[in-house]
Amino acid sequence: MRIHVAHSPDSDDAFMFYALADGLIETEGLEYVHELQDIESLNQRAMRGELEVTAVSIHAYAYLSDRYSLLPHGASMGDRYGPRLVSRTSASREDVKGKRVAIPGPLTSAYLALRLYEPDFQPVPTPFDQIEDRVADGDVDLGLLIHEGQLTFAERGLHLVVDLGEWWFSETGLPLPLGGNVVRKDLGPDLTRKISKHLRASIAYGLEHRTNALDHAMRYARGLDRSKADTFVGMYVNDWTLDYGDRGRAAVRQFLERGVAAGIINRHVSVEFVDD
Repeated sequence: MRIHVAHSPDSDDAFMFYALADGLIETEGLEYVHELQDIESLNQRAMRGELEVTAVSIHAYAYLSDRYSLLPHGASMGDRYGPRLVSRTSASREDVKGKRVAIPGPLTSAYLALRLYEPDFQPVPTPFDQIEDRVADGDVDLGLLIHEGQLTFAERGLHLVVDLGEWWFSETGLPLPLGGNVVRKDLGPDLTRKISKHLRASIAYGLEHRTNALDHAMRYARGLDRSKADTFVGMYVNDWTLDYGDRGRAAVRQFLERGVAAGIINRHVSVEFVDD
């Protein structure tokens, strides 16, 4: 049986799915077909139910919970770090109000976190890998950086306004839940458990064979040197990725509940993990 697994073409996701993509774990007769797209495109495809298994933003999951369950592994958690809001010149929280901000997509967790931090700004949806350029060129006032941009913005002469993962921790004492893997509910419990086992095994294999997994991930590092790619992978593939744990699950629920309370998410969200 063929299962489509979709994820971002980024070094952290490549690291996570290395063993699965290279046939290094037993998949019990299942054939996994990997599809790589940016996270906002995957969010939109999941909204249409196109994918059996996919990475999505935790924010997007608010609108997917009827059709998809969260797998207990595969999380990208910002443990006192996360998406970074940057500007061309030094700026403070008060300077964000009313400004044009390049965002990586309206369903991204970065966008939800920024709206919780400062509700009053003008979002400008922008491909995530063009946001630094838009800020540097003056096309927008500020930019919300995800992926490798979190590590490279200073090289462009940009200034940090806020690290949203650090801000979220100061508000809640919890990590910021950014992304997760989901599985379509109509696959049924037996197949879902098998898929869950394989994906967790892939993550564990990468962590146990870090050098080889990082070699694979460097194909998707978008210009990062190996040291920075290793740092970036370590930020988002770690113990949180093997299992959310109680704090991680609490973080997901609180993040979405705050989005509902603030009127950003327009529906109640019933968070369902595969092994709950």
